[in-house]
Amino acid sequence: MLPFSAHHHRPAMLTWTLETRELPLRYTWKISRSASTSKTNLLVRVAATGGAVGWGEAAPNLRYGETPAGLQAEFEQLLTKGLVTIGSLEELGTLLDAHTPAHALRFGLESAYVHLLANQTGQSVAHVLGLPAPGAAVPTAFTLPIMEPGAVADFVNEQRMARFELLKIKVNQESGYDLLREITRALPDRLLIIDGNEAWSDADSLLQFLEQISTLPGLKVRLLEQPLPAACVDHYRYLRPLSPYPVFADESVTDTADFASIAQQFHGVNMKLMKAGGYRNGIQLLRQTQAHGLQTMIGCMVETTLGIWSALQVSSLAQVCDLDGFLVVRDEPFGLVQETNGLLTAAATPLL
Repeated sequence: MLPFSAHHHRPAMLTWTLETRELPLRYTWKISRSASTSKTNLLVRVAATGGAVGWGEAAPNLRYGETPAGLQAEFEQLLTKGLVTIGSLEELGTLLDAHTPAHALRFGLESAYVHLLANQTGQSVAHVLGLPAPGAAVPTAFTLPIMEPGAVADFVNEQRMARFELLKIKVNQESGYDLLREITRALPDRLLIIDGNEAWSDADSLLQFLEQISTLPGLKVRLLEQPLPAACVDHYRYLRPLSPYPVFADESVTDTADFASIAQQFHGVNMKLMKAGGYRNGIQLLRQTQAHGLQTMIGCMVETTLGIWSALQVSSLAQVCDLDGFLVVRDEPFGLVQETNGLLTAAATPLL
């Protein structure tokens, strides 16, 4: 034990606050299981006595039972359990392990603290995390939500989707074929991510769908994301060698996963920091993905540029980035990330 460890002196007090932020969306965000026109995220702020500040974002995910009110209650509890006296990233990790808050809140707290450390030490966030700096301009996919097939052409024009080299199409069983037909008409030969959000119930019906869309002229698919429920392990094992496209896990990998099993089900993993519950765990998931010979992808929820800025800090570990969540927000409040011609540029530090 170090002679000057936390047991021998009282650490400086930190001031933590959590505020909800209502985010109206630019259009209806519809995926296979839900639709919304606004999102309520939470902003975490931590301030040290010397005046340094760190901010983090939490985007609650209903798929995992997370709600703004639930996160607020967990935050209040953590304040009583010693959050204000933590003196290191390790101490924060120990506290969060002991009380297991929602993954999104955990990420908001850990990222705010990492950003505080970066601001205190004058280092970059990537450096604090032990990672290479992110690229100066990182390409992102842009997502077409589920909509009436007749609305696709107008949406493509209104959102100027042609500027993105990679597009993501949210699909379900009912309209997936029609949506893909319309997007390939509007932008033929554009590389696509097909995202099913667990909409199919079995591998055979999915394979029929894949056979059906294979006749579409101008269809080019980069990957197929989580088409079946996470519980369908045997179906994924059956699907993996038969799918004409790489199959990526999303809902099948949260903050932890059996990677030996994941490697038998998928060709790649989409890691989201909000699901991983923190920078450090997210990095570990990406490294395990690489170690099992799988492709790496970073995704996001609907988030402000604070959350997207955070994801960009670990983007050196990803082969595919799907970080367009802030482009869905109507009046994005922070401007920490700019998008030009499908490329993302991050501000130097996340100071709000």
